[in-house]
Amino acid sequence: MINERLPKIFYGGDYNPDQWPEEIWDEDMRLFRLADIDIATVGVFSWSLLQPDEVTYDFSFTDKILDKLFKNGIHVCLATATAAHPAWMAKRYPDILRVDFQGRQRRFGGRHNSCPNSPTYRHFAPLMAEGLAERYSSHPSLLVWHINNEYGGTCYCENCARQFRVWLKRRYGSLDRLNEVWNTAFWGHRFYDWDEIVPPNILSEHMDENDPTRTAFQGISLDYARFNSDSLLECYKLEYEAIRKHCSDVPITTNMMGTFKPLDYFKWAPHVDVISWDSYPRYNTPMSHVALRHDLMRGLRGGQPFMLMEQTPSQQNWQPYNSLKRPGVMRLWSYQAIAHGADTVMFFQLRRSIGACEKYHGAVIEHAGHENTRVFRECANLGSELKGLGDTLLDARISSRVAILFDWDNWWAVEFSSGPSVDLKYVEQIQVYYDALYRQTISVDVVSIDTDLSGYDIVIAPVLYMVKAGAAERLESFVEEGGTFVTTFFSGLVDDNDRVVPGGYPGPLRRLLGIWAEEIDALPPEMHNSIVMKETVGSLRGQYACSLLFDLVHCETAEALAAYGADFYRGMPVLTRNTYGKGVAYYVASCPDTKFAEDFIKTICDANNIRPAVGNAPDGLEAVIRQQAGRRYLFLLNHAAEAAVVSLQGYSGRELLTNVRLDGSTQVAPRGVQIIELEETGA
Repeated sequence: MINERLPKIFYGGDYNPDQWPEEIWDEDMRLFRLADIDIATVGVFSWSLLQPDEVTYDFSFTDKILDKLFKNGIHVCLATATAAHPAWMAKRYPDILRVDFQGRQRRFGGRHNSCPNSPTYRHFAPLMAEGLAERYSSHPSLLVWHINNEYGGTCYCENCARQFRVWLKRRYGSLDRLNEVWNTAFWGHRFYDWDEIVPPNILSEHMDENDPTRTAFQGISLDYARFNSDSLLECYKLEYEAIRKHCSDVPITTNMMGTFKPLDYFKWAPHVDVISWDSYPRYNTPMSHVALRHDLMRGLRGGQPFMLMEQTPSQQNWQPYNSLKRPGVMRLWSYQAIAHGADTVMFFQLRRSIGACEKYHGAVIEHAGHENTRVFRECANLGSELKGLGDTLLDARISSRVAILFDWDNWWAVEFSSGPSVDLKYVEQIQVYYDALYRQTISVDVVSIDTDLSGYDIVIAPVLYMVKAGAAERLESFVEEGGTFVTTFFSGLVDDNDRVVPGGYPGPLRRLLGIWAEEIDALPPEMHNSIVMKETVGSLRGQYACSLLFDLVHCETAEALAAYGADFYRGMPVLTRNTYGKGVAYYVASCPDTKFAEDFIKTICDANNIRPAVGNAPDGLEAVIRQQAGRRYLFLLNHAAEAAVVSLQGYSGRELLTNVRLDGSTQVAPRGVQIIELEETGA
C-alpha cells in the first residue's frame, strides 16, 4: 500500500513556490488547509535554482519550503528537479542537446531537451538526485520520490548513434545475425561494420518528415524505438539508484502518460515502486478512453493501485480548445480514477503561474488568489469527501475475469508497417473491444503479453500482428486449459523482428485458431462489407457492418460462424470459432461495427458466466467494483447530463459519500457519483 504513512487517499498536486515571493507562501498554506490538501509535489523544474554551476548546490529554497509544508500538515512528493537542464549546462556542454528527427541540434529552451545518452546528462542528473536524497531522506514531510517528469522524446545525435550500436551488439551479438533479422538483403543494406549503422530519421531511412512512421526499413526503426525507450529508462534507473544510496524505504515513481507511444511502460514498470500517471482528456474525449488508460496503468504492476499524479482542476492550456470542466466534472473524473484503482487524486497545478506557457492552465488557486471561486469550492468539497473516506478504499483491488493484451512492440510494428492501410491504428482497435466491455460494465485488466493468463476466463488480443517468441505457446496453453481467446485481422503475421512468418497467416497462431488467411483486402473508410451470421450464436444474429481490413480466410479445424456479405469474397468466413483442448479461440477477420462488438462480447461473457457490475446500464453510466478484505465497493459514475436510474441486481448497501442505505435500485444525479458498500440480498 502506497499510503501507509498517510492512511487516506493522497490529495494535492504540483506546487511551484519558486515562481512566487515568500510572502505568498503563507497564504498558500492557509488555502491548502481549507481545501484539505495533504500532499504537494515540489521541485519538478528547479534544477537551475538548486545548481547554479558545476560544483555549487544551493538547497536553501527546498529547506524552507519542505519545513513550511510540514509545519502546516502537508506532506511532500519530492521531485529530483532533472526534468529541464539549466542554461549554463547547455552552453558549456552542448552534448546534452538533442538532435531532432530532421537532424537539427536543438538549443536551450523548452523542456525535455536533454539527450538521454549524453555523458553530461548522465553525470549531473544522478548527482542532483543523490544530493537531494542525502539531504532529505529523513525529512518528516517526505512521502514519495518523483524522478524527472513525463519522460519522452527522441534524440538522433552522435552519442545516441554510438550507444545504439552498443545496444544492437548486446541484442544480436553479431552483424550476421543483425543482417538476418533486419532483412538487409533488401535494397542493398547489408552491414559489414557496426559503425556503418546510423539512426533512422528523415536523413536516412524515413520518408516523410511529418510522419515518423513512414520508414523504408521497419527492422531498424522498430529497434530504434526500443532503444530510445530503454535509453530513457536507463536515465531513470541512474537516478533511482542514486536515491537508494541514502533512502531505502520511501517509494520512488515517475509520472507516465497512459497510452504514450514512445515508452514501453511494461518494461519500465518493474523499476517503478508505484505507478503514477497524468490524465488530461480533451473536452470531447469519450470516458471509455480515459477508463482504458486507467486500467492500463493499473495493469502495469499486476493490479497494484496507482497514483493519479496530475489532472487539471478546471482547464488545460495546450490543446486546441481548452474548455472548462463543467460543475461536478472534476469530482466525477477524480472518482473515476479512484474507481479504476487510483489511491491518490492530484492536480497540476496548486497555484496558477503568472507567466509563460502554463499561465492559463487551471489550478486549485486561480489568478484571483483567494478561496471565493467555483474551482476552489469544488476542490475543497472533494478534499473534505476524501478526508471523510479515510482509509476505506485504500489498496482495494479490481477482480477481472477478462484481459486485453497490450504490447508496445506490437504497436510500434503495426504502425511502422508499410501497408496495408494508413487508417490502421493499434490503440483504436484495442478501444473497439474495450468499449464493448465498458458499455456492459464488465471489468477488464489491460496486461502485457508476458502476463500469467491463468487467472482469466477470456483473453482478447486485437491486431496481434507481432507474435513474440513463446507467446503462441502460452496462448495455446491458456485455451487448452479452458480459456476463451479472441484475436482479429492482421494478427500472427510477423516475429519479434517484424519478419513475416512464412506458410500462411496467422503464422504461429494458425494451429490455435484453426484457419489460414491468404490475402488481406484494404478499403477506404467510407467502404464497408457485412458480417452475415450463419445462425444465431448467443446474442449474435442477423448481419453487421465491417470495414478497414478484410482477411480472406479458409477454415481448417475451425467452424465459420459468419461470412462476408459482399465483394468477390462473399461467403468466405469472417468470424470463426475453433475448439482447442477445453477452450475455444475466435478470429474476427475484419473491423466490426459497434453493435457486433457489443453482441460478441456479451455472447462470450455469457458463455463464461461473467456478470456485469450492473445490468442494462443507461447511456453514460459507468460502473466498477473495487474490493478489499471481503468488502465490495460499487462505483456508479454518471457522465450524462441527466439522472440515471440503476438496478443493484439483488444487492443493497450503504452509500459511502452520503451514508444513505440503498436497496434494489438507486438514482445517480447528473454527473454524480455513488460509492456503495455492497451487501448481497439474493439476485
